[in-house]
Formats: sequence, structure tokens, C-alpha cells
Amino acid sequence: MTPELTQTWTEKIRHFVEAQKTQNFIIGVIIFNAILLGLETNHNLMATWGSLLIFFDRICLAIFVLELGLKLLAYHTHFFKDGWNVFDFLVIAIAFAPGAGAWSVLRSLRVLRVLRLLSAVPTLRKVVAALLHAIPGLFGVMAIMAILFYTAAVLATQLFGEAHPAWFGSIGHSFYTLFQIMTLESWSMGIVRPVMETHPWAWAFFVPFIIIATFTILNLFLGIIVSTIQELSLLPDPLLAPEIPEDVSKTLENIEKNLKELKASLEKKPSL
Repeated sequence: MTPELTQTWTEKIRHFVEAQKTQNFIIGVIIFNAILLGLETNHNLMATWGSLLIFFDRICLAIFVLELGLKLLAYHTHFFKDGWNVFDFLVIAIAFAPGAGAWSVLRSLRVLRVLRLLSAVPTLRKVVAALLHAIPGLFGVMAIMAILFYTAAVLATQLFGEAHPAWFGSIGHSFYTLFQIMTLESWSMGIVRPVMETHPWAWAFFVPFIIIATFTILNLFLGIIVSTIQELSLLPDPLLAPEIPEDVSKTLENIEKNLKELKASLEKKPSL
């Protein structure tokens, strides 16, 4: 097969893989496969329809493998330069782990195939990109939260550890209890009010902690993520950009070639 013919087939495969109809079909298969994996957790259904569910699951897996194979043919070594392609490859590769012995745990990770929606749906892909882009900004907030938690945990252990060892008997217990308080899960009736029975002034410790940790630092987390999503939403998505028709592309290439030839001829022409 000549290089020109190989390149033509590669372009056709690339256009087929990147076509919107193909992407919509893959999204539908992912959703269908997710439903199958959920049905497989029902013992009654597996007893009656187990073989049929496994058959359809293998068909979905075959479609995913075929898609990855076409992408490998279309992109060659460039396939692994895209993080989303590597993610898809690893998720599908887990499905081929042995189903017995120590490897049986990996078989349960087949449900990770549902995460392929993150790479297949452009909107979800933007959200994930925003989260990854926001990580450097979140490090500062995480450092502030770590300092706050460590200081509060030491104080809580010293102040309330003797009377309430189950909650504040050690720094580890205090960290977990303060995290529960930060999430506002049973913080008042479950923890703070019982502590106030032995330490009536304990509200002066917990109320400022909730105001700083819950209403301030967590909102900083959300603010950074929302701001990053807004910034990325203003940028064009190259995967959603309209493709230039092939005839227009060739015309532009010819114009550029003619301009270069004209420029070269003018440079060679002797000046009068």
C-alpha cells in the first residue's frame, strides 16, 4: 500500500472517529453499559437473565475496543499524547483483568467505564479541565485549611479531650470530629451541646471555627472553581470548532504556495 493511499485511509478513519454521529453512538453505548453494570448487581436478575446481561456487556466492551483500535490507526503515536485517550485506554484495559484470584478485585473496576462519559461529553470535559486548572489555586486554600485544622485540633484536644475522649481524646479524633463539625453534620445536638454540658463556654470555640472553616474557606474553594470554569468557558473548544472543508483547505494551500512563489520571484528580480 502506497503512503498516499495509507494517508487517505487514515484521514477517513479519523473523520469517522471524530464524527458527531460516532461520538453520539459511543455516548449511548456508555450509558447502556452503565445500566447493564447496575443490573448485574441484582442477584435476582442475574439468576434469570445473567447470561444475557453478560453477553450485552461483552458487546459493549467489543465496541469500545474497536473504537480504541480505530483511534490507534488514525492517530498512531499521537494517540498517547492526549490525556483523554490514555484515560480511555486504561479504563478499557481494566476489563481484561483476570476474573479469579487476587485480580478479581480489578474486575469490579469495570464500572469505571462509566467515567468515559467525562471524555465523550464536551461539557463534562470542560468541567474536569476546570477542576484540574484550579488545582494550583486550591493549594493555597488547602494550606490555610490545614493550618486552621491543626491549630483547632490541638486546642480541642487540650480543652475537651479529658472530658470527651471519644471525640477529642487525640489529635486524630479531634481532626475527624472537627471535620464532621465543618460539614455541619449533627454538629449542634450531636457534639457541641453535649460538650457544653461540661464546658458551658465551648460555643466560643466552635462557632468561630464553623464561621471560618465552613462559611469562609469552603466558599473560597467554590469561588476558585467557579471562576476557573468561567474563564475556560470563554475559550474556544478545539474539539467543537467547525472543520474547514477539504476543497477550501486546498484552495488556501494553493494561495499560500502562489504567494511564496511570487515573493521569491520578486526577490530574484534585479532592481532598476
